Amino acid sequence: MSAWDPERSGDAGLAEDLKAEAVRVGFDRAGIAEAKDSEHGAFYRRWLERGHHGTMDYLARPDAIARREALHASLPGVRSVLVVADAYLPDDPPGVPDDPAIGVVARYARGADYHRVVRRKLQRLQRWLAERLRREDRPGRVYVDTGPVLERELARRAGLGWFGRNTMLIHPRRGSYFFLGALLLEIPLPPDEAFTEDHCGTCRACLDACPTSALLGRDEDGAPVMDARRCISYLTIELQGSIPRELRPAIGNRVFGCDICQEVCPWNRRFAAPDPEGRYAARGPGERPPGVEATAESPPEPHPGTLASPLVDLLETALDERAWESFSRASAIRRAGRAGFARNVCVALGNWGSPEAIPVLTAALSDPAPLAREHAAWALGEIGTPDALAALSDGLEAESEATVVDEIRIALGH
Repeated sequence: MSAWDPERSGDAGLAEDLKAEAVRVGFDRAGIAEAKDSEHGAFYRRWLERGHHGTMDYLARPDAIARREALHASLPGVRSVLVVADAYLPDDPPGVPDDPAIGVVARYARGADYHRVVRRKLQRLQRWLAERLRREDRPGRVYVDTGPVLERELARRAGLGWFGRNTMLIHPRRGSYFFLGALLLEIPLPPDEAFTEDHCGTCRACLDACPTSALLGRDEDGAPVMDARRCISYLTIELQGSIPRELRPAIGNRVFGCDICQEVCPWNRRFAAPDPEGRYAARGPGERPPGVEATAESPPEPHPGTLASPLVDLLETALDERAWESFSRASAIRRAGRAGFARNVCVALGNWGSPEAIPVLTAALSDPAPLAREHAAWALGEIGTPDALAALSDGLEAESEATVVDEIRIALGH
């Protein structure tokens, strides 16, 4: 095995071996993109100017914008980028998501946290590359949805798919159920042919299926546009405050994220690839994410898991600090926070509208987080039975937080 020659403009043999190694460590596929400036800088700035990023202020920081527009700002001397795709596809159990008493967690978050899984595989590639190049240090820098890098644009340039109308990257033989990771390299590797075709055609399935009308079609330059402020994934994960009252009914029973725009996509129905390692498989009651070991600091606590979990059980878990810790450990679900997840489940319970939810929602009126109490009040108002209204009246007497008081009064019709 010969070492890489730094005087060469690009080592095709090394590039092919690196992509083959990426598949060997468990990625579904890999491609190489040239480390040139972003072609979407102007679109990205327009998107921010229109406020489509909502409260995600970190997306609009000047330094973050600059780094998204130029990879050199993230890694000086970057010459090429290895982009990898990691497949996931936990199927819905029978009856999910149609049963309103069941909480639906987005497929990607039902098992192990993809940030950890993809990062570790990329770090294995770094070690392999260091040995191949006979270097002591790990070459490059790893990004897995944690830094200001436009992974989807890099993936398109690496030949891994096109931008669908749902803003997802879609591969013509794999669909869109995959995570992306990037390894920025100071090594000049020959890039793969960029994906330039748009295979969405006249299909509007994702736009028509989005219950909150978050997908706005393509702009004047052909780029797909999403108003994140209306997206269920944003509302149940990134939004830290109250979910707008007018959007709550449209969320249905989705308690973390949303797959609707992917579920209706013809390319996913035909070609979605399974997760060969099972790291993203849904968890049963009390189970840890696949590959996550128990620790003395985090002993397992009863929780409903992520496989067709009853909403009542999910809210009971969110109201219990220890159960929440066990449920969310090493899971992307922790991103919502305990109070945010409780908020989401309260909304779903309100949409269910069953009196069976009154006891747990009444308990939520005493939760330390005003966010949980506020949305529990809305849910009880949606149920609207005498018992639900009595719980609200009792809650009003004990409540001092203005936002919660207002929500209770609206629910009571005051």
